[in-house]
Amino acid sequence: MANTLYDPARKRFLEGQINWMTDTIKVYLVDTGAYTPQTTTHEYLSDISSSARIAGPVTLTSKATAGGAADAADVTFTSVTGASIEAIIIYKDTSSEATSPLIAYIDTATGLLASLCAAMRTIRLA
Repeated sequence: MANTLYDPARKRFLEGQINWMTDTIKVYLVDTGAYTPQTTTHEYLSDISSSARIAGPVTLTSKATAGGAADAADVTFTSVTGASIEAIIIYKDTSSEATSPLIAYIDTATGLLASLCAAMRTIRLA
């Protein structure tokens, strides 16, 4: 699957229910062997099993929207072990998995990790 926004997130952005600049936006590293994205029907973080979430969440900081693109400071995941990582999930944190909307699924990016064996990984968000 290519990088994409979850369909319910598109609607939320259009209706002003997700604000990239002011909402708490977080990311998880995900094992696609344990999660198959359904971007038309998956809506909340609870749609992704905890076994598929390998590392995170990490909160995005220094968010920006220059040129109409969502951007944030690079994030670092520490003490990452376990299954391989093939994707990144971005979501809005509401403090409840059942109401935290999924925003984006990213599986194609320069430097995206294919597997892990070390203790620290940094994901560049540019």
